[in-house]
Amino acid sequence: MKITERQGEILNRIVADYIELAQPVSSEFLEKKHNFGICPATIRIEMQKLTDKGFLYQPHTSAGRVPTDKGYRFFVDNLLHAKSATLAFGSVPLNAPMRILLEKEISEFEKILKEEDIFKWASRLTKFLAEESSNFATLHLLDKDFLWKEGWEEIFKEPEFTEKDSISDFAKLLENFETGIKNLKINSGIKIYIGKENPFSKTKDFSIISSKCCFPDDEEGIISLLGPKRMAYDRNISLMNSLTKLLEEF
Repeated sequence: MKITERQGEILNRIVADYIELAQPVSSEFLEKKHNFGICPATIRIEMQKLTDKGFLYQPHTSAGRVPTDKGYRFFVDNLLHAKSATLAFGSVPLNAPMRILLEKEISEFEKILKEEDIFKWASRLTKFLAEESSNFATLHLLDKDFLWKEGWEEIFKEPEFTEKDSISDFAKLLENFETGIKNLKINSGIKIYIGKENPFSKTKDFSIISSKCCFPDDEEGIISLLGPKRMAYDRNISLMNSLTKLLEEF
């Protein structure tokens, strides 16, 4: 279902604000924070249209809106289709915010990849990705059939994990992911699964970003970031793009 350019801008702002705040976004908040050039009443009307079209939903405890899987998908597709979304540098259109990595972060990637011991660089890389993304990171070396995991401390800081059921569901997701990662059809580029798009059970509240890479010594592997749907997609896509770009140059 198509939406107007203005609705797309409002939707992208709502998703970005919700990712940052972890709270439903109201029309009053949008009007104060962003200059849409329209009155609050018009913003409310557009938000209702987006809700009717399935991009947002309204929790019964709040007048604000929260993105649905469809809303997140619209936001992520904007990131992926932006002219510079496949690069770690450069300007990005307003409707597709992209976190630009700092030189020190790129430098850290380079240091890790220069490590000669495969187990050391794999462990360091997984830990670095978990810390930088604030999500759970995995690195699966296909030739050795070995999986590194890092990020329990990072992932449990997210507000979604204050509830016991979320922790249990995420643990189940990780278990299914470990056993089924070989069946994921990841050939090139970045693959993103949002909520119910995930091919595993107990995943409606989580997202997975995966990319197949060729590491030093011609080791093939899959790097992945797992976390709540309210993850920083722009940040995480930048991390993945930066890593894959560096690997191509090694």
